[in-house]
Amino acid sequence: MKLRIINGRVIDPSQDLDATIDLFIDDHKVVGLGEVPDGFEEAEVIDAGGQWVLPGLVDVAVALREPGYTQKGNIATEGRAAISGGVTTLVCPPDTNPIVDTPAVAALIQDKADQAGMVNVFPIGALTQGLEGGHLSNMVALTDAGCVALSNHRRPMRNTLVLSRALEYAATHDLLVVFHPDESSLSEGGCAHEGMMSTIHGLAGIPETAETIALMRDLLLIEKTGVRAHFARLSCAKSVEMIADAQASGLPVTADVALHNLLLTDEVLNEFDGQFHVIPPLRGENDRLTLIEGIKQGAISAICSDHQPHEKMAKIAPFAATEPGMANVEILLPLALQLMDEGDLSLTDVLKTLTSGPASCFGLEAGSLKPGSFADFILFDSTQSWTWSDDVRRSKGHNSAFDGIELTGRVTQTYVSGQCIYSFSG
Repeated sequence: MKLRIINGRVIDPSQDLDATIDLFIDDHKVVGLGEVPDGFEEAEVIDAGGQWVLPGLVDVAVALREPGYTQKGNIATEGRAAISGGVTTLVCPPDTNPIVDTPAVAALIQDKADQAGMVNVFPIGALTQGLEGGHLSNMVALTDAGCVALSNHRRPMRNTLVLSRALEYAATHDLLVVFHPDESSLSEGGCAHEGMMSTIHGLAGIPETAETIALMRDLLLIEKTGVRAHFARLSCAKSVEMIADAQASGLPVTADVALHNLLLTDEVLNEFDGQFHVIPPLRGENDRLTLIEGIKQGAISAICSDHQPHEKMAKIAPFAATEPGMANVEILLPLALQLMDEGDLSLTDVLKTLTSGPASCFGLEAGSLKPGSFADFILFDSTQSWTWSDDVRRSKGHNSAFDGIELTGRVTQTYVSGQCIYSFSG
């Protein structure tokens, strides 16, 4: 099918493009911008007047909960949630049940995603068997089965020797390794940022050093092995400085941050609401501002939703007893645009970290409207006001700290490979 998108404001950070021009789609790909391509005719015309035309969003942290935890979510429900939020490509973690430590599990996830026919799904494979941190997984087989990276997720390695051997092997085969920097001996049992707020409320704290000590160890091993690395969910100011220094020294490292760590601080602990229980925890205002500065300076390439859907009962308990995580993939874009309100980030900064930035971290052909790219794009009404609530939620997860919030901006249509797979009718 040929499409011609007219009258829309096309914004594509990968091309430094922000202009009201036409977008041309043919055979599932972008074939032109502005001028009509040679031989392009008899196209379906879509009038995007008054809306933004953006590359489909790329979210590198969406837990689909399938296989194994379907009471929390599944590939179909979380896929629908993703596309309604404009996410056309997502990366999912290996902590399913069974763990993504065999090609069969990786294939199962991708097959189910293909059957659902919505979002592009790329799994991360387990770095060690069962994520137990002791014996290496068959990394090459997992990569051949479609895994875009390897990670031990939030599980500790048995010791540094095992980690070093894993990185050496990954480097030999030019595989990407995703780190969640955490020194478990310092973070174990914690549920909030170690500071005044956790002390006041009697909550076990997680110190910043739990992240930075692990990060320093990991950077030294990356320097030793030369492995390509991505650091997931940075949460504190010192980590940003360390990543920036590592990049300046030439280490092949990238990093992302969860959106809630850019919008919230540990001041919300005053509400003693388990919806704010996340790992890594919400930290102080200086950490939040430094994370934002890390985006401006290029140390952090991606903003993610860190979407972790839970059933209602998972959050109905005292704060420390609730399961950590938020489910916000559906509102990733309008929430991220709030970072512009006080001049924290520019529009280009925000959109780049949601499109071409995360795509480049994982080597994905996504997040761009350059001719030849897959026609994954969205139409976005930047002026529409609406309220985020259970009435409009598509995720199976009921755990969002932003329930009831008034949002500005809404995805009205989502296209994957030139096919409209979501259209808002409100």
